[in-house]
Amino acid sequence: MAENLNLLRAFGGVFFIFWTAFNTALVDVVGSEQQIPLSVVKLWASAFGGEIKSIAAKYSGSQLLQKKYKEYEKDVAIEEIDGLQLVKKLAKNMEEMFHKKSEAVRRLVEAAEDAYLKHEFDADLQYEYFNAVLINERDEEGNYLELGKEFILVPNDHFNNLPVNISLSDVQVPTNMYNKDPAIVNGVYWSESLNKVFVDNFDRDPSLIWQYFGSAKGFFRQYPGIKWEPDENGVIAFDCRNRKWYIQAATSPKDVVILVDVSGSMKGLRLTIAKQTVSSILDTLGDDDFFNIIAYNEELHYVEPCLNGTLVQADRANKEHFREHLDKLFAKGIGMLDIALNEAFNMLNEFNHTGQGSICSQAIMLITDGAVDTYDTIFAKYNWPDRKVRIFTYLIGREAAFADNLKWMACANKGFFTQISTLADVQENVMEYLHVLSRPKVIDQEHDVVWTEAYIDSTLPQAQKLADDQGLVLMTTVAMPVFSKQNETRSKGILLGVVGTDVPVKELLKTIPKYKLGIHGYAFAITNNGYILTHPELRPLYEEGKKRRKPNYSSVDLSEVEWEDRDDVLRNAMVNRKTGKFSMEVKKTVDKGKRVLVMTNDYYYTDIKGTPFSLGVALSRGHGKYFFRGNVTVEEGLHDLEHPDVSLADEWSYCNTDLHPEHRQMTQLEAIKRYLTGKEPLLQCDKELIQEVLFDAVVSAPIEAYWTSLALNKSENSDKGVEVAFLGTRTGLSRINLFVGPEQLTNQDFLTAEDKENIFNADHFPLWYRRAAEQIPGSFVYSIPFSTETANKSNVVTASTAIQLLDDRKSPVVAAVGIQMKLEFFQRKFWTASRQCASLDGRCAISCDDETINCYLIDNNGFILVSEDYRQTGYFFGEVEGAVMNKLLTMGSFKRFLVEFNLCSWWHSDLTAKAQRLKQTLEPCDTEYPAFVSERTIKETTGNIACDDCFKSFVIQQIPSSNLFMVVVDNECFCDSVPPITMAPIEIRYNESLKCERLKSQKIRRRPESCHGFHPEENARECGGVSGLSAKPSLVLLPLLLTIFSR
Repeated sequence: MAENLNLLRAFGGVFFIFWTAFNTALVDVVGSEQQIPLSVVKLWASAFGGEIKSIAAKYSGSQLLQKKYKEYEKDVAIEEIDGLQLVKKLAKNMEEMFHKKSEAVRRLVEAAEDAYLKHEFDADLQYEYFNAVLINERDEEGNYLELGKEFILVPNDHFNNLPVNISLSDVQVPTNMYNKDPAIVNGVYWSESLNKVFVDNFDRDPSLIWQYFGSAKGFFRQYPGIKWEPDENGVIAFDCRNRKWYIQAATSPKDVVILVDVSGSMKGLRLTIAKQTVSSILDTLGDDDFFNIIAYNEELHYVEPCLNGTLVQADRANKEHFREHLDKLFAKGIGMLDIALNEAFNMLNEFNHTGQGSICSQAIMLITDGAVDTYDTIFAKYNWPDRKVRIFTYLIGREAAFADNLKWMACANKGFFTQISTLADVQENVMEYLHVLSRPKVIDQEHDVVWTEAYIDSTLPQAQKLADDQGLVLMTTVAMPVFSKQNETRSKGILLGVVGTDVPVKELLKTIPKYKLGIHGYAFAITNNGYILTHPELRPLYEEGKKRRKPNYSSVDLSEVEWEDRDDVLRNAMVNRKTGKFSMEVKKTVDKGKRVLVMTNDYYYTDIKGTPFSLGVALSRGHGKYFFRGNVTVEEGLHDLEHPDVSLADEWSYCNTDLHPEHRQMTQLEAIKRYLTGKEPLLQCDKELIQEVLFDAVVSAPIEAYWTSLALNKSENSDKGVEVAFLGTRTGLSRINLFVGPEQLTNQDFLTAEDKENIFNADHFPLWYRRAAEQIPGSFVYSIPFSTETANKSNVVTASTAIQLLDDRKSPVVAAVGIQMKLEFFQRKFWTASRQCASLDGRCAISCDDETINCYLIDNNGFILVSEDYRQTGYFFGEVEGAVMNKLLTMGSFKRFLVEFNLCSWWHSDLTAKAQRLKQTLEPCDTEYPAFVSERTIKETTGNIACDDCFKSFVIQQIPSSNLFMVVVDNECFCDSVPPITMAPIEIRYNESLKCERLKSQKIRRRPESCHGFHPEENARECGGVSGLSAKPSLVLLPLLLTIFSR
């Protein structure tokens, strides 16, 4: 009998799989082979769905708000957003803002050059200046230290409440430099005249933040003045001259080949110093430069063998890659410099002809402990008489036996010679080459304006003091070089330094009206190299739940966040400064990278004139392409803005409160009220946005009384399961109502500034708003919040629904409302519903209390909200029931998406994360992040799974009017052979040949418009303290060389 029964079960299972595979109607399989009746599960789902929607609708007031907006339907005008017009208007706004910053920098340049022109150098000058490290410091007797007199510092909200002096600048001098060196004292003295211009600039443009002058002598004058603190070793590592803004402004783009001697004489400390010298040279290269490194003894050894014979872009990733390979160098054999020089000249020549490099300056950096010859025949063959390739020589060690030959090589090729004896000498000596490369630009007197991509300079005091708030220090810098205008030194091309000012990324966002971009829309900007200036995906980083900072945020390519653009169509059009439109399907991950929204985006783009940047706007299809205008009187709107439960998005610019100091303490809500009542005529406000805020305030006002009546009715919500009701509108207006005391809230951070993803930010709508907008109108989306901690123990459930103006896809989503309730309350409702049955005698054929089945409630992304094992709450369903999840995927009930990134080693799981990994260990790889979404058209599914020795049955039933599913699974059949399905990222690593191809591949970039690599009037005699040539070149070349050095 048992055998017959097993045969019957097997036959029934096979028949059911056959049935499902042919997409026949889903029916209830009866008999002992199917123990879970679909009709009962349907009853449970219907009961729970009706109960939970009733609660969500009642306490959120969704039907009341929908009704109120419907009442105004005839009075509003719906417009389709013209994406091209919008992006052009935003680009114009940004252009004007950037122009104001560059004009401030230009005034500093003029003041600095005039001050230097009037100054006469005095080697004995004594001048007490404000040293940024020593200010306000006293000795043991209570007297101020020398250079450390009293310097008044007052916290200033415009500078993030840091203690600053907005009347004066102060001066930072690197630790390895003497505070009273005559060159520094003279430079500090004449640059004091910048104080007046700093203050005047700030008065003209109160949105300015840090302004500064970085001197070629090494000191850094910063306004407003701020106190600098040494590190635990008493050292300040900051040197303005190796900062990207300084190098970009001082020099033109360059192609560089670095030759490192690894012969036997370089063993020990010399090789260590040589490696540090190479590393310091790499620090001075930027995204517009190209380089390669060759180690030589009797043979050539490319530091990265894959890049034999070519140069690569000096972006952060490539530089770090080469640094890792430097550690593999060791010294042995004999140094054959002639082979290395021939290779370097040939490589520069061939690379220049490809048109891929900088097509500007070229240089060979030679790092060695000596040269037995001058190699003039090689220079005559490749470089004379034009000397387009400069030679910079670095003599390593204290011995000077071969110094003359190295000096001669540098001087004969418009370069510079330095000797580096200790590690402490490295940085200062490396910097010398920058001043040589700046000569042509100085002689041309070309004050090119340069802009950096977004970065964080964590060595600055303001960045260190704000380390916990990364958004405040993410910036771009506009900089210009400062030259000597003295006629007698014109041919020497003396660079005095670089002036600059920082522009916070958050200020760029203020020019972008988020309300015009819709719920999922956003704006972004990139540089000429395709690197991001601002993008909502450029966010703080997390690894294992802990916030970590990418070293400087720079060099994040647009293709790393808009990764669906596999052919770089959008990226390349923007790099080439085109104006146009591009569309593609995107998968936007939200909620710390755990959920995915699939939508089609239309991208509109154009260039920002006067800058190297291009601007893009992404609008999602459907409701994201429509905007509507309502109209109410100012009196009505002001009355309803007075409600205590009303708040506005702090990061949106309804009014510009930065322009005047007296406005900076105002909230946006206060500013609007004072603007509308005429009390602040100087306030500049967005009239269109304010009109829509007033409309939303009037329409949503009745909900306050509705919530209050619910709260006052003691019989309602007696067990205090519902804790918060909230709404948000398309204008950033929010209303919140607590049904329990603030101290009784289960989730204290919800809807506060601490919970950034659930409030309106400069670049995104709240998460509950975005998810509700993608649900079927009238239904609620339920979720439990994820934390960044490894253990996710949430005790609340959030429910939200969207409010649409019309009943079609062309209707904008005007608002979203929702509630937050206790998880225990929510789960209790589920278990109560799951005990119902339709039998007349009240006896249920099956119950979730039975040990033979497991009951789950999961959401549309597969996360568990209810399980009999409470510890499984928040887990991905596939981790608990791998066999069932696998079957749901094969049946099409759920879809698995792989979100791809071309980056490794950094886990990025912040707010709107694409879960990108940022390049830290720079081994090329792709990373795939799985995400799961339910198929909307499937309401119910039954299935059997063939396991090792049994069939496992299950039923999945959608909960009406929600994003939830009830899943009931047979607990008597175990499928241990089917592994769990997890959301763990998968790294796809490549073999060596593919790694090499990826290193060689270069994305399209646009060169800077100006190049100053050469000037016929340049005086090249100052080449490292050498007045003439010590080595004696061949007599045949002597007349030629005399001609060269007379230039």
